[in-house]
Amino acid sequence: MEIEEPGVLYGRYSSHNQKDISVEQQFEKGYELAVEYGIRIIDTYADRAVSGRTDKRRDFQRMMTDAAKGKFRYVIAWKSNRMGRNMLEALINEARLQDLGVRVLYVEEDFDDTAAGRFAARSMMNVNQFYSENMAEDIKRGLYDNAANCMVANGHLPYGYKADETLHYAIDEPKAAVIREIFTRVSCGEAFVDIMASLNARGIKTSYGRPWGRSSFQKILSNERYRGIYIYGDVRKEGGIPRIISDELYFKVQEVITTKKNPQGRHRVNGDYLLTGKLFCGHCKSPMTGVSGTGRSGNLHYYYVCQKRRTEKTCDKKNVRRDEIELQVAQAIKDYALKDDVIEWIADSTVAYNERKEAESKVGILEDQLAGTEHGIKNIMSAIEQGIITETTKSRLVELESERATIKANIAAARADIVTVSRDDIISGLEMFRDGDVHDKKYQARLFDTFLVAVYAYDDDLRLVFSFSGNKNTIQIPIESAVNAVENNEAECSFKLCSAPPKEMDMTFRHVHFFWR
Repeated sequence: MEIEEPGVLYGRYSSHNQKDISVEQQFEKGYELAVEYGIRIIDTYADRAVSGRTDKRRDFQRMMTDAAKGKFRYVIAWKSNRMGRNMLEALINEARLQDLGVRVLYVEEDFDDTAAGRFAARSMMNVNQFYSENMAEDIKRGLYDNAANCMVANGHLPYGYKADETLHYAIDEPKAAVIREIFTRVSCGEAFVDIMASLNARGIKTSYGRPWGRSSFQKILSNERYRGIYIYGDVRKEGGIPRIISDELYFKVQEVITTKKNPQGRHRVNGDYLLTGKLFCGHCKSPMTGVSGTGRSGNLHYYYVCQKRRTEKTCDKKNVRRDEIELQVAQAIKDYALKDDVIEWIADSTVAYNERKEAESKVGILEDQLAGTEHGIKNIMSAIEQGIITETTKSRLVELESERATIKANIAAARADIVTVSRDDIISGLEMFRDGDVHDKKYQARLFDTFLVAVYAYDDDLRLVFSFSGNKNTIQIPIESAVNAVENNEAECSFKLCSAPPKEMDMTFRHVHFFWR
């Protein structure tokens, strides 16, 4: 037989199914079937140790994408249960391929394209679905039996523990010492970045064998297993595993973490660092965070420091005094954003932006959800027309129809809830900021929260990024000049705005500089 038609092989191996044959064996038989049908295999797709009950199969999704591009005419798989996590999904995936002009062949299941053949295929898919669900129940039952005896229920153990010969939890003392160190240092208020740098400098790795990062501590510090509680699913047993830390230390750390989550920035001995999360190093673009230190006189001084300089020692940006930079940023915002012409421009741009975008952003998302739901209903109706009527099919259809009704109601409510803010209201609200004192920390915080997106600190100047009506604009101010402007009398020194507010056509990232005269 002349080999002309292009085709591909798809294989999947489930780690839970001990009787499943390997992907290599599936491909070997697939090549034999390809020769029999005169198919030229141009590619192979394999998902290893992945259950058919999940559709997060990367190579399967890649195969479907390639099918849509018309790269092949045939797909050869071991059995029909390779095509989906249940009968309905397998049929839908097979129908999608058929719509793309791709025929699916099975090595172990020979179904012809007749009414009897299609009936046999659906019956086999029903059997496959029963087998898959029954196996999943057996696996879940086994895991919960282990949990009832406080045994290791899956392969991954928390850092600091190991499994003994009976598959119960045991303390891995060298790693447990690291856990105690982390909890103790955090309870004393030490920053994550400093703990991270210390562990990495000593060559200590995470449970995944990687260096510690700023996000490495969150799961550890909230893990109640370290105080002796066995947890698996809804199973929870106090004293079920060996304890590594005391309850007192655990709950003290939770209080520290709650304080760290303060949205106004990290609280220090003498107030907040108001630019936390908005101040970045001009050299390396890393965040600059608040630190304090005691001078020779014994007085506390407050700074912002580049994170990369602090943790990696790879940036030469000098520390910036907290009070000075917060004051000059507040003054720059007041001098730029609260001018009459800028306020009017902000109001006009905001009104136009709201009219153009606000309704779309809310209603548009809901309408996309509605389209997806309608598509799901259409697929199920198509399956029903092919004679597929199961409890799963009916319950899913009822669920989607209920979801469709809810989304339609939400769309109507979203359209009714659109609030129009007038131009005069916007101008009035902005003018209220003019009377504040830039030396007042509460006023500074209001300015930063309302107008400021980011500040980039360079050696000689600051660059402030604003967001007006969805568009970003920047201003640039010399550091020393800005300080003088705050400290000197306005008659001796004043700002000059050298560019008009950006127009609609060039609103994105327009630079506006301050100069002296």
